[in-house]
Amino acid sequence: MTSLFQLQENCLRAMGHSYNVEDSGDRALSLKHISSLVFVISAQYPLISYVVHNRNDMEKVTACLSVVLTNMLTVIKISTFLVHKQDFWEMIWRFRKMHQTTSQGPENREGSDFVGKANKLASSLGKAYCLSCGLTGLYFMLGPIVKIVASSWRGTIYIRELPMPMKFPFNDVNSPGYEVCFLYTVLVTVVVVAYASAVDGLFISFAINLRAHFQTLQGEIIGSQFALLEKETQAALKSIVDYHVLLLSLSRKLRSIYTPTVFGQFVITSLQVGVIIYQLVTNMDSVMDLLLYASFFGSIMLQLFIYCYGGEIIKAESLQVDVAVRLSNWHLASSKLRKSLSLIILQSQKEVLIRAGFFVASLANFVGICRTALSLITLIKSIE
Repeated sequence: MTSLFQLQENCLRAMGHSYNVEDSGDRALSLKHISSLVFVISAQYPLISYVVHNRNDMEKVTACLSVVLTNMLTVIKISTFLVHKQDFWEMIWRFRKMHQTTSQGPENREGSDFVGKANKLASSLGKAYCLSCGLTGLYFMLGPIVKIVASSWRGTIYIRELPMPMKFPFNDVNSPGYEVCFLYTVLVTVVVVAYASAVDGLFISFAINLRAHFQTLQGEIIGSQFALLEKETQAALKSIVDYHVLLLSLSRKLRSIYTPTVFGQFVITSLQVGVIIYQLVTNMDSVMDLLLYASFFGSIMLQLFIYCYGGEIIKAESLQVDVAVRLSNWHLASSKLRKSLSLIILQSQKEVLIRAGFFVASLANFVGICRTALSLITLIKSIE
């Protein structure tokens, strides 16, 4: 069980949790999350100060805005976890309990296999995403150090820069102010990467597990023997209906928990695409800056992809329950049981969407934003 839900456990560890459900109400952990939230919010002041100070330099302003927006999105994610911390724990332990149920008995081996494959996929996606965020943050941190070392080696004068575009109300260029600000920036980056990876990782884990259970439900429906005695068939059908209701309830809870995050992800990513594309196009002659903004762009698009992919697979598999009923031997069931099956069909024909307002987490919307990014590249290059 521990290795199966590895992604969930890694996400909890990133936020300072243990695996014991009793720790979910720990007061110290709440204070830790509140402190992290305040710490990330505090970074907005030097970032906005940098924008105001360089308001006449579009290149510097857009470079800073991309970081400001990332910071804002992290504030939303930490706040979401604080507000719904108990709901996160309930979802985690509900999925573990459901896996124990599907893995009992030889007739449920297929369901257990679905969940096992799902968590392996979730773990792979989670690792790729964490690696992307971590490398982008590391690249930001190493950039100024590499420039300082290179200037020292060449014997040229180099004006110190912080890893992130920030301006503090004191001397942040000379020692010891520079070292203090550098350490502060590193700590902010670590907190941002940890929480963004953790909250997003939990979402994709929940979404992929839901898909696996919807697939398990489909298998149970197709394999049901409606020709058996009505009493036995009713018991099996009741189990199927309860399972379906539970999955729909978990899908609604997932949507409710992540509504602010999905809304923020779409709005802020759309804005980030504009400023980062501008940076990419205007820094084509600098390999180091080009790599920096290309990795940053890839990181934020992967963030958005996680939500769009998760929403897409939940929608697709929930609709397949209708197909599973039609593929079963429903015609052998009694008229009373057929009415129950028709209710399952009606319920499964309603799309289960992960949405926030007019934003729907789907691959179609992800492709739409990618097309917008390509259009922006063409537009900016034509203006230049």
